[in-house]
Order: sequence, then structure tokens, then C-alpha cells
Amino acid sequence: MSAATLSASGNQNRWIGRVAIYGLLILFAILYLMPLFVMLVTSFKTMDEIQNGNMLSLPQAPTLDPWFKAWGETCVGLTCAGIKGYFWNSLKMVVPAVAISTILGALNGYVLTKWRFPGHTLVFGLMLFACFIPFQSVLLPMATILGSLGRFGMALQDQIGMTLGFGNPTVNLVIVHVIYGLGFTTLFFRNYYEAFPNELVRAAQVDGASFFQIFRRIMLPNSLPIIVVTVIYQFTNIWNDFLFASAYAGSGESMPMTVALNNVVNTSTGVVEYNVNMAAAMIAAMPTLLVYIVAGRYFVRGLMAGAVKG
Repeated sequence: MSAATLSASGNQNRWIGRVAIYGLLILFAILYLMPLFVMLVTSFKTMDEIQNGNMLSLPQAPTLDPWFKAWGETCVGLTCAGIKGYFWNSLKMVVPAVAISTILGALNGYVLTKWRFPGHTLVFGLMLFACFIPFQSVLLPMATILGSLGRFGMALQDQIGMTLGFGNPTVNLVIVHVIYGLGFTTLFFRNYYEAFPNELVRAAQVDGASFFQIFRRIMLPNSLPIIVVTVIYQFTNIWNDFLFASAYAGSGESMPMTVALNNVVNTSTGVVEYNVNMAAAMIAAMPTLLVYIVAGRYFVRGLMAGAVKG
């Protein structure tokens, strides 16, 4: 067999393999995105069109009424004021929880790599072990701790006239997510700072820079890739959390978005309005989608930045 024939046969095999790979990728992408497509098109349909049409068909008379109703009128439990209040509850919980856990994780990673102390490996191992503790196993111990904080808040109320947030459901969720996310954020920053040049830290120490000056002026400005990774990871986990949210703030006006969405979908008052439910689900998913769209390209880059110590 001639070299030209072998070359042609090899090119044909590569072409067939490439077509097969891309065909499978396209098929999996369609299957993966199908629920999102159904949610989106259903949220723009009227109930008549949903009941009499095909769920995969595009809306013939698109309307934004389901979105407006989901935001400001739909019933969440017995309250028919929409999901807007619960959306802001989630934002008030997510923003401080992400910020605090990211800063503490950066400090921990900085200490564990650049200010090593006796037993630092054990401390890191224990924090890494915390990443694998199931959520369900900490529900009761955490509830006990939060109950004690609530009683402390009541004591403060009697003494100084304010609780300082202790016992507030939103504050409780912030505390829970900061504690539970600290192992992951420490892991991210520790691996990233492990590859950071020690010479820069030593030079700053020689120049008289303090612990926090080195952290603020040298480490943080060079940590943007891993900060983006941590923010995306924490934001997604905390925003989408349902177990902690339902356990510690699962009733009343303080419940976050995920619990409110569950109550919208499971409502038993009147006809089930699938378009409104889908619109509410899209509103709930929108923040995480926006985070990935805006900063998603930095996610893999940030993960790989500390993967190899060079």
C-alpha cells in the first residue's frame, strides 16, 4: 500500500472520528439544554397555549405577564406578593457570605503557605476534611449553635436594646455558609499561593512590611484569578442551597429564593400556572447564569493558575 493511500486512509479515519465526537457533543448539549429551553419558552406562553400546544414549540403570542406575575403577584404559601422579597433575601444572604468566606479563605491560604507554623499541615488537613462532611450531619449541631446565638441576641436585646443580628434567619444562614464554605475557599487559596513566589514575601519583610501589608499590597492584587473562582463557586453553592435554607429560614418573610420557589411550585391554591412557575424558576436561576456569563471564562483559568508549582 502506497504512502499516499495510507495518508488518505488516515485522514478519512480522523475525519470520521471528529464527526463522531462532535456529533456526540452536540447531542449531549441538546439533551442538557432541553430543560432550560422548555422553561424559557413556557415562561413566555399563555396558559391556553400551554394546555393546547406542544411544550417544545415557540410561543405564538409571546407575553411578559408570567414574569411580572411571578415577580410581584404569585402566591408563596399564603402570601400573594410575588418572589421579589425573597429574591432580595437571597441577595442579602449571598453577598456577605461570599465576601466573608472569600476573605477568610485568602487569609488562611496566605498563612498556611507563607507564614508556616508548627502543625500547619494538620490544620490544613482538618479543614480539607471539613469539605467532605455531609450537609445532613451538621444540621442538628448547627441548629443547637444557632439557637444559642439566638438566646444571646435576646440577652443583648434586654441589655442594650438590639440583637446585633444574632438570631436573625438571614444572619444565621450567612454564618452557616461562611463556616461550611471556609474549607473550600481555604483549599483554593492555599493551592494558588503555594505557587506564588516566596521571594516577594521575603523581600517585603526585609523592607519592613507587616503581615497585613504584605497580604493587602502583594497577595490580594495578584489573586484575581482565584478570587473569581472562589466567588463563582461560593455564589453558586450558596444561592442554590435548599437544605440549610429550609432548615434555618424555611418559613416567614425571611426565607431565601430557593425555599420560596419550592413553595410557589407546590402551591395548592387554584390552577397550577406553569408559565408563572417557569418564569419564577428563570428569575431564580438568572443570578448564577449572569455570574457564569460575566466571569465564566476566568473560572478554568483561575483553577489552573495554582495547579502547577513552577
